[in-house]
Amino acid sequence: MESISLLLSESLSPYQVTLMSCGTHGECLVTLKNTAGAVVLEREVNQAQLADKRLLTDVVDGLHRDLLIAEGRLEPCVIAAWRHAAEGKALVQRN
Repeated sequence: MESISLLLSESLSPYQVTLMSCGTHGECLVTLKNTAGAVVLEREVNQAQLADKRLLTDVVDGLHRDLLIAEGRLEPCVIAAWRHAAEGKALVQRN
């Protein structure tokens, strides 16, 4: 778990990443703090997501997105618009 914590720290720099076991079903709490030590983001993830390289990439991507939203650099409605546009492209490509 220590190596996963180091990977998360490198991927989410400059934020300080803390990874703690928190549940009886393999849940982990990922906490990100800014340089001042204030908690910016907390997410609960399953340990299985941290063990699989592809799923870990998805976790990091999700944390990056959540950080953008928490910092006010991305609005949730923009994400919804992207998803809607991607669904439209997928439908056009199928036809």
